[in-house]
Amino acid sequence: MTVHLNVADGVGTIRLDRPPMNALDIAVQDRLRELAGEITRREDVRSVVLWGGEKVFAAGADIKEMREMDHAAMVARSRDLQEAFTAVARIPKPVVAAVTGYALGGGCELALCADFRIAADNARLGQPEILLGLIPGAGGTQRLARLVGPSKAKDLIFTGRMVDAAEAQSIGLVDRVVPAAEVYEQAHAWAAKLAAGPAIALRAAKESVDAGLETDIDTGLAIERTWFAGLFATEDRERGMRSFVEEGPGKARFL
Repeated sequence: MTVHLNVADGVGTIRLDRPPMNALDIAVQDRLRELAGEITRREDVRSVVLWGGEKVFAAGADIKEMREMDHAAMVARSRDLQEAFTAVARIPKPVVAAVTGYALGGGCELALCADFRIAADNARLGQPEILLGLIPGAGGTQRLARLVGPSKAKDLIFTGRMVDAAEAQSIGLVDRVVPAAEVYEQAHAWAAKLAAGPAIALRAAKESVDAGLETDIDTGLAIERTWFAGLFATEDRERGMRSFVEEGPGKARFL
């Protein structure tokens, strides 16, 4: 397999493993979709880390494979491509990307599917598809613009330029920059902390934010209201409020 799932202490690590650059060919895309579905169903996976290893996150699509595809072939494939990435974005659990080295093209688009991005100080991110006479096709024009705003997204997409970790953080493309040797450790620690939280409430929070961004404010508030009220039927809500009253804030245990 070119993508592995390892689970420990409630954290599932999706590990890209297609040396040397973790090119995202069709087999990798399909495996990502498969694992996203598995993670969604598994109760022992409560949070997720996306990781490409110590050297590179993912340097983009498999250009040799794509070059062999004509218009008809890509029309048939493009929906599957997007749906593979969307499956990762819609994992109803917290997802953090641990970005080392290059995260370009599809690699950047995969990082955009996470809820939080921790980047190595040697990371380089970008959407260079324009240099191939193309545009991003796995969600880059949509998720990048929603994350950093349309002007900054157009700068990266129109020019195809790479940004270093510092600039990526300054525009909001990544959330934290750490030494390269610490990327996975810090990403796993963040995910492990959330894995100990209230699973249904975390799902509600993620879906409320993500779905709300896709609609108007009134519909977004209705989504929030429905989830908020629904959580009053959960054991975690009872446990959390009981702990607050009896022990003070921040001491509830949800596992």
